[in-house]
Amino acid sequence: MNNQQITVIGAGTMGNGIAHVFLQAGYKVHLVDTNELQLNKAIDTIAKNMDRQIVKAVLTIAEKETFLKNISTYSSIQDGVKNAFLVIEAATENAEIKLKIFEQIDAHAPIGAILASNTSSISITKIAAVTKRPEKVIGMHFMNPVPVMKLVEIINGYATDLNVTETIVALTNQLNKVPCVVNDYPGFIANKILMPMINEAIYSLYEGIAGVTSIDTIMKLGMAHPMGPLQLADFIGLDVCLSVLQTLQQGFGNNKYAPCPLLANMVAAGKIGIKSGEGFYVYTPGNKDLVVSKRFAI
Repeated sequence: MNNQQITVIGAGTMGNGIAHVFLQAGYKVHLVDTNELQLNKAIDTIAKNMDRQIVKAVLTIAEKETFLKNISTYSSIQDGVKNAFLVIEAATENAEIKLKIFEQIDAHAPIGAILASNTSSISITKIAAVTKRPEKVIGMHFMNPVPVMKLVEIINGYATDLNVTETIVALTNQLNKVPCVVNDYPGFIANKILMPMINEAIYSLYEGIAGVTSIDTIMKLGMAHPMGPLQLADFIGLDVCLSVLQTLQQGFGNNKYAPCPLLANMVAAGKIGIKSGEGFYVYTPGNKDLVVSKRFAI
């Protein structure tokens, strides 16, 4: 399948990571974003991440140069999806935005192209319904950071064709990732299980049961989690956590998924984790030490 063209819509953290792994698997990649600065930043990020792989002897300099020749950037969906056999949308986790993007992709991508979304919680069936090819729409939920994390959660929409699922499973294996196929219900599996845990950790802080450091340390050392739930929430983005919890609450009609008021307040205040520089911890460029936000310091 490689030497075929993959198009990635969205040049943010997930989009550039997805482009990276397809380049490394030998595919030609079209990266699409309306923001030219974001496109340039994405190419720089991919190059720097490949440099790290060279240091670790995962890649050679020659391979890096070859891979980077296979990526092209576009500012319009119409131009970017031409001749693609697979289009992966990796835009912001907003249903309205994703639906508009899929309408455009469907209008301009080749008739036989598979259309995938990297959504972490939005219904694939709902996304597929705005296209004229619902049987060719599927979810490919990569984990962050994409070049490192092995899992790809593959989500079948109500109308997804079995051959499409099998193609995406085979492709995921070719990327040296581990495919796990799930059905299309709110939060799928990863976030249906993860987000209530994160929410409960935030509630525990909100209720004064324990501080940030204690909560994260207990889960790391007691439950063998590589990262505590509050640190992980910062890494994911508190805005994303809030959005997914709201999707779960609305989708299942169950208040057990209701976001903690503290989470909602932090998002409203713009304290959304690593990408804003502060969440439960404070993040300073060049400093890898975890520093608890003064708001929660004990």
